[in-house]
Amino acid sequence: MQFSSILTSFALCGVFALSASAPVMAQGRDNARADETILEMAQAYKQRDRKRLSALLPQLRGYVLEPWAAYWELSARLDEASSNEIQDFMERYTGSYLEDRLRAEWLLQLGRKRDWQAFNREYPKYRMNDDKSVRCYALLAEHLSGGTDVNAAVYDIWLTLKDADEGCAAAAEQLVKDHSTRKQPVWLRARLGMENDRLRVATQAVGLLNDSWTRTVNAIYLNPGKYLNDKLTAVRPQTREFVSLALIRQAYLDPAEAAAEMEKLRWKTQLTQEERNWIWGVIGKRAAMKQSDEALHYFAKGEFKQMHEDHLAWAARAALRAGRWNQVRAAIAAMPETLRNEPTWIYWHARALLAQASNESERAEALRLLEGIAGVRGFYEQLALEETGQRIVTPEKPAPLTPQEKEAARQNPGLNRALYAIRIGLRPEGVREWNYTTNLHVRGGMDDRALLAAADLACSVEVWDRCINTSDRTKTVVDLEQRYPMPFREAVLARAKKINLDPAYVYGLIRQESRFIMDARSHVGASGLMQVMPATARWTAKKIGLTDFQPQRITERDTNIAIGTGYLKLVLDNFGGSMPMAAAAYNAGPSRPRTWRGQIGAPTVEAAIWAENVPFNETRDYVKKVLANTTNYAALITGQPQSLKARLGLVGPRDPALPDAGLDLP
Repeated sequence: MQFSSILTSFALCGVFALSASAPVMAQGRDNARADETILEMAQAYKQRDRKRLSALLPQLRGYVLEPWAAYWELSARLDEASSNEIQDFMERYTGSYLEDRLRAEWLLQLGRKRDWQAFNREYPKYRMNDDKSVRCYALLAEHLSGGTDVNAAVYDIWLTLKDADEGCAAAAEQLVKDHSTRKQPVWLRARLGMENDRLRVATQAVGLLNDSWTRTVNAIYLNPGKYLNDKLTAVRPQTREFVSLALIRQAYLDPAEAAAEMEKLRWKTQLTQEERNWIWGVIGKRAAMKQSDEALHYFAKGEFKQMHEDHLAWAARAALRAGRWNQVRAAIAAMPETLRNEPTWIYWHARALLAQASNESERAEALRLLEGIAGVRGFYEQLALEETGQRIVTPEKPAPLTPQEKEAARQNPGLNRALYAIRIGLRPEGVREWNYTTNLHVRGGMDDRALLAAADLACSVEVWDRCINTSDRTKTVVDLEQRYPMPFREAVLARAKKINLDPAYVYGLIRQESRFIMDARSHVGASGLMQVMPATARWTAKKIGLTDFQPQRITERDTNIAIGTGYLKLVLDNFGGSMPMAAAAYNAGPSRPRTWRGQIGAPTVEAAIWAENVPFNETRDYVKKVLANTTNYAALITGQPQSLKARLGLVGPRDPALPDAGLDLP
């Protein structure tokens, strides 16, 4: 049965109603017409057309997505809505995602207005509590009402945010104003902005201390060398924080140049040891991202204990690439506990222990660490499983879902609204409501069995991304078939066999690229199941002899699979059959992995080490997930034990004796 017909039958049975007993539509309402109206409201909300929203809302009374319509109408005019209107909305849609989402927006508004009485009244009712700006306003309110020491809590949030944030900046500003905090965290925030090329983060932070200083930060960002070469800079003690920002910016642009600048006597005397350690951390990180052999030398100029966790991660990666297991251990030991306990660093810590073990006690400790994370859930979990002498197999399926468990999912209002929204084209809205409904941290959230039932519901109507993401979140049980579904199996297997491509690799890539969403489209224009760019599609169509290809056909299932697998095969052959490098090329373009594999003379390393040293966060994560996906799919397809390590192999510089092939890959 097709997705649309399944949902239609659900709707006729009342499954998509606001509650189990409420009708999907008011008596006699035309569903198709209501669907068109809600789509029109969605567009009006994007345009903040308040008049149109208010005119359309009455047409959707009793409609399954009425909560979204009411939310859009009220959210668009929240700045002028009365407290009574807002409370009426909360009561009407109590317990829903839209109630919580509107409350978050209202809390932000109350925080900006410094209406702490209303804020403190509403904040305890906020269930999701995942908006960091709202949390910072709550900490500010707590500080103002009773002088509570919230410094650590505010900075723990603020220093992890990638972008400028009003709520956390307001809390930090008040703490500085009240002299209840040191200024160093504000400068740390500015450093992080500068080293991550986020000027607004740096200027917002420095502006909390002195608004006029933002001009200096802007000048440093544009030309750090000019600032450092000013003769007066070195003799003004109050400028040392700006010097740090300039050296950090210089390190971002050219780590070798920044390293040379750091050796000058004036900076050795003017900067504190903590500042020097941090700057050497940035220089080492940037050099490591460029795979410079000097990276470890730069890291050694500072002390790990005063470097940021991101610096330490890159110190560990550089040490892995160089085969320096003692430095791997030192960098991991200096990491904060939360980072150190991630599977990535547990695995490499254990590997370092095994590489240097001098007695049975150390080997036993390494195996204990590996056994603690070993499993099929992810890349390092699978590698840990193999390090303990096991292979990757399909785990035993959990007990079948009971009719009662399935019915509870079918009757869940949030899940049904989400699926209905996705069906009619409101995918972002549907995904958000689905995620909210299934998240464990929400009061009354789902346990593992309920998550399996929700995933089963999504699978049954072929909403594969929600099926996968929901099943992925179970903790105590794993249904691998549910986590790794194989839609379009005949088409994928036939195409893969025809061009001699591992079908598990194709499935592993599709799962990561699109989650099997047929009309998926990325922000850069990649389309369809295998997320193919238009230019790549045209080029590949010619290469594989697809003479009747038309650009508008790229989202068609068979066309997308043919072009996507064709391109993947060409890339794989171009990289000598290396699945990790081909995956990186598929994600980031072929030229980058050619650079990342190093020039002649560069070390040949385990592909796991190579993947961990990929400088793009997205591509590093992508490569690891595609290979872990592939290994699990292979276990499902073949029914045989699998090896991730065998698929990874080694990566080193290209053998100059081999003929060049496919250098025109787009």
